[in-house]
Amino acid sequence: MGFAIRLLKGVLALIYAFMKLLPVKDNKIVFCSRQSSVVPLDFALIQEELEKRQDGLCVVNICNRIGKGAGAYASFAVDTLKSMKHMATSKVCVLDTYWPAASMLNHKKELTIIQIWHAIGKIKKSGMITAGTKTGRDPKIAALFNMHEKNDYIIAGAKAFDQFYRDSFGDYDYTLLNYGLPRIDYLINNEQANRERFFEENPELEGRTILLYAPTFRRGMEARWRDIIDVVDPEKYTLIIKNHPTQRIEGERPAEHVKYFDNWEAVDLLAVSDYVITDYSAIALEAAVLRKKTLYWVYDYDAFVAENGLNVDMFESMPGLAFKDAAEMMAFIDKNEYPMERLDAYRQKYLPEDLGHSAEKIAQLILDTLDGKTVEGNGTVKGN
Repeated sequence: MGFAIRLLKGVLALIYAFMKLLPVKDNKIVFCSRQSSVVPLDFALIQEELEKRQDGLCVVNICNRIGKGAGAYASFAVDTLKSMKHMATSKVCVLDTYWPAASMLNHKKELTIIQIWHAIGKIKKSGMITAGTKTGRDPKIAALFNMHEKNDYIIAGAKAFDQFYRDSFGDYDYTLLNYGLPRIDYLINNEQANRERFFEENPELEGRTILLYAPTFRRGMEARWRDIIDVVDPEKYTLIIKNHPTQRIEGERPAEHVKYFDNWEAVDLLAVSDYVITDYSAIALEAAVLRKKTLYWVYDYDAFVAENGLNVDMFESMPGLAFKDAAEMMAFIDKNEYPMERLDAYRQKYLPEDLGHSAEKIAQLILDTLDGKTVEGNGTVKGN
């Protein structure tokens, strides 16, 4: 495996050397995502803001969430080559996850790489700090692929997460900026519109108490969808199950009170949720933006801590609101005595300070970079 990866890197480096002979376009920005095969929400919001601020920008999107099979890998190989050409001719590259060509290759000095990630914060351990764990990558493979090595800026959430971002992205020479993600702006600005649209499409659910269950991705760990279905009282509640985009729901059960809404994104379903039930997912932070009553069903807590690890322990950060037993959690919901003061304390600590302006700040960072300026960790702009 190691020889094959080194050979691949050598071939890509050779191809890239010829691509780097192409001239850089001073107005060009390439966005690359392995999280989605369509333009992700955060990318779209940044690009909308860029259009407002400056005309004539050249924006390229390369989005490919790798599926299974030879065809999927062939498609990603083609998009990798496309990304290399665009990185060779762009001044800015924006990523929302690890993109192999961005980390593996040596770039022109004109290229700046901005990593926005795909979550508002770092609740669970991920990236470099989990290399070698059951849920993480093989550390030798991670080293061969130079994971996260070439980032110039990392867009972080609240300052409380700063060390966890550094643990995740490694001890490299990048600047951490606590701007938050554009989806925060979207949540704030579109809550009412999403509620109206949802109930126009589903008028039979208006007036029902809606529970949204949105768990994290579990690599090699058990997902227990059926347990929560069994404990929800169909007379009192509608349960919406929204799986992680990269994990399929196993053993769906047809039930009148259980909905899946594949045509809706979790970020939009938050608007209609009375309670959000999650575990180790950063959707807890998105729910906090809208002050949604959030509970944590962590049936595999001991195994998850041992095999992956947490940066923010919900038993400590949200005392009394984390449960290992689903029936106990539902009994708590039945009492209708949610302590909002605990949620407000959580929001103050784990959300960025200036909510609703993330897209503006990231767009300005990109424009400053196009102008040859640099931005320091406190937001100070230096340069021409």
